[in-house]
Amino acid sequence: MRCLKCKQARHQTKTSDKMLKLNLLEETRYEKVPVKIYPDDSEASIAIAHRVAKLIKDKQQNNQTTVLGLATGVSPIKVYKELIRLHKEEGLSFSNVVTFNLDEYYPIQPDAEQSYVRFMKQNLFDHVDIDMANVNIPDGTLAQEDIADFCLAYEQKINSYGGIDLQILGIGRTGHIGFNEPGSAPNSGTRLVTLNDLTRRDASKDFGGKDNVPKKAITMGIGTIFKAREIILMAWNEKKASIIKKAVEGGISTDVPATYLQMSANTEFVIDEDAAVELTRFNLPWLVKDCQWTDILIKKAVIWLAKTLQKPILKLTENDYNTNGMSQLATEFGPVYNINIRIFNNIQHTITGWPGGKFNADDSQRPERALPQVKSSIVFSPHPDDDVISMGGTFIRLADQGHDVHVAYQTSGNTAVWDDDALRYIEFSIDFAKSTGQDVTYLTDLYASTTAFVKSKQPNQSDTKELKTIKGLIRKGEAVAGARLSGLRDENIHFMDLPFYDGSKVEKNYSYEADIQQTMALLQKVKPHQIFAAGDFADPHGTHKICFEIILEALTRLRKTEAWTKDCWLWLYRGAWHEFEIHEIEMAVPLSPQEVERKRLAIFKHQSQKDIPVFPGDDAREFWVRAEDRTRETARLYNELGLAEYEAIEAFVKWKFD
Repeated sequence: MRCLKCKQARHQTKTSDKMLKLNLLEETRYEKVPVKIYPDDSEASIAIAHRVAKLIKDKQQNNQTTVLGLATGVSPIKVYKELIRLHKEEGLSFSNVVTFNLDEYYPIQPDAEQSYVRFMKQNLFDHVDIDMANVNIPDGTLAQEDIADFCLAYEQKINSYGGIDLQILGIGRTGHIGFNEPGSAPNSGTRLVTLNDLTRRDASKDFGGKDNVPKKAITMGIGTIFKAREIILMAWNEKKASIIKKAVEGGISTDVPATYLQMSANTEFVIDEDAAVELTRFNLPWLVKDCQWTDILIKKAVIWLAKTLQKPILKLTENDYNTNGMSQLATEFGPVYNINIRIFNNIQHTITGWPGGKFNADDSQRPERALPQVKSSIVFSPHPDDDVISMGGTFIRLADQGHDVHVAYQTSGNTAVWDDDALRYIEFSIDFAKSTGQDVTYLTDLYASTTAFVKSKQPNQSDTKELKTIKGLIRKGEAVAGARLSGLRDENIHFMDLPFYDGSKVEKNYSYEADIQQTMALLQKVKPHQIFAAGDFADPHGTHKICFEIILEALTRLRKTEAWTKDCWLWLYRGAWHEFEIHEIEMAVPLSPQEVERKRLAIFKHQSQKDIPVFPGDDAREFWVRAEDRTRETARLYNELGLAEYEAIEAFVKWKFD
């Protein structure tokens, strides 16, 4: 009897395991390469480092050499940090390790700040016991006629060690691995390549501008990478989500070189949850499995269906649901017309012309409270123009509707002013001083020294204190003009000049405590009912995310002791880089044609950012054009879903505190 029970138990276990595998296969059926997902990049990096460490130790026990293929960039930094910790605290030795780096810019000196030789020393080699004779990195100093022979020798040296045991990869937004850009062949070897324009734009911050980024690089080829016995590709944060979806779910294409990894049986993608958000099993889960239908998931699915079929929500049919992977939703929550009405009403209730709440009105279906009638509102702007670019129309409405509106410019934005603009302002000061009979000795000396500095300035070199001040004052004057045009009183315009903006560039382990304390002090002074903060973390320079985290930490602390914080709502805006998805929007503020024009004029006050800004990002359009196009696109999407047609809509999401 016991044996029969054991057999039954074993059968049940096998059946259960089989079902789990089938369910997993169903969930991942769009994915053409194994993907392991961790909650965040720290946990993922530690796991990768421990896999590397185990390989090294296993090889050491057999007196064998470990051959590692290494990557550079942001992705592997935490992996290397954990390997250093394992070396220093747990005795992991690199004495039997040989390394081959994927790539190097060309031309570049090994001691240049941006060189991968320097990167590897700073982030790994200088902190472990590796023999530098065992370190191999492509040489960025070669004469061009010597590169072909060097590349051949690099390949031969890898082969002499029996190939690479474990290759670590990152992925660029073009889908490049190493510097194998779109167009690379799957059998390519180590060679000199021309860098894609997007790759150079992504590197521009490190080089102080795209013009300073080398146009070429020496890279290990895709064919060389394929020969590794194990390949791990890492990707962190939402910026990589789009390219990860293409690499994992797309067809094999020369346009996305990382898709070639689908042909390797030894490859695993290791990513964090943010980088996984566009994979079908997370983004459109109803297409691959039965769902736990939450309100937000139902809203997302119905909007997706309407957009996919190009139909207004109220015209969606049961057949539309059943033939597009949403039959479970129709069965559990139908009839579908009731679902349609529910979602339509939900979206309709996000629309308000009263971003500060409408007094003497029923606010049960409105995104903002009616009371108090006059609210204290503060708009936090990471840079001196994010306020008017991202929510200028709402900014104007709040002021026009009589609320006590403040704006806080968190950083000076002084890095985003052209040198010649700063020199022009000094020239103006000299001419003005001369016209009033003042002594111009100091100003002429300043002009001479600043001109000399600008001519000799190296890529990424920090400006002089005087030049930073001039650039900061330029942006301050523009911000004041934009805020005044939006209807603010001067005493409600705050320039925080948070110290992290300069301090974090020179201090490796910078503490944000001073920034948090300064933010807490301003919040305690204003005691706002509403806070508007930038939730656009696609900012390629990271300032938006840092600024938001400072605000969030300041509020979190204040909520423990300050009673007014319980009645303070935090709204997130976007628009400088991209917009919220329609299903995410909780407050949609429509703008009239006249308000769009007034917003445009407020943006125009930021003259230093007109035409071609210093840091334009991927979008070549001017900021005012981006802002108008994005808000008009949001309005168009609302209209196509069956709602009223507006000139433009600014969108907001309410932050949920724990």
